[in-house]
Amino acid sequence: MRDLEDAKFVFHGKRYNLACFLAQQAAEKALKAYLYYMGEEVVPGNSVSDLCKRAMKYDEEFKRICKAGVLDKYYIPTRYPNGLPGGVPYEAFDESDAKRAIPLAEMVIKFVKDKVEGIQGEGQDREED
Repeated sequence: MRDLEDAKFVFHGKRYNLACFLAQQAAEKALKAYLYYMGEEVVPGNSVSDLCKRAMKYDEEFKRICKAGVLDKYYIPTRYPNGLPGGVPYEAFDESDAKRAIPLAEMVIKFVKDKVEGIQGEGQDREED
């Protein structure tokens, strides 16, 4: 996903607040893609945690990645100064935040990709029968 690539790119430029936000976006979009793939027509919301719980309706194994819900804390405060009790986003988020956020997004994307490929594989197995 492009958001994940962009998160890594800005990480190297030491734009840690933006890397955290883009990691959150990558995870959010991966989960939304799964929900659309499962037939949902409208997938509102931006919370990785909420989207993960919603995906659990289709597959309980999504519980394994719900810890990625911590990415939700990077949705608003990484961009808006009024989302923080003091300071500005580029001062509030550091390298350690981004080093935590990016692997979580990678985990979500890989998990969703594996799930979709597994579903597609099941469909092919049925067609061959």
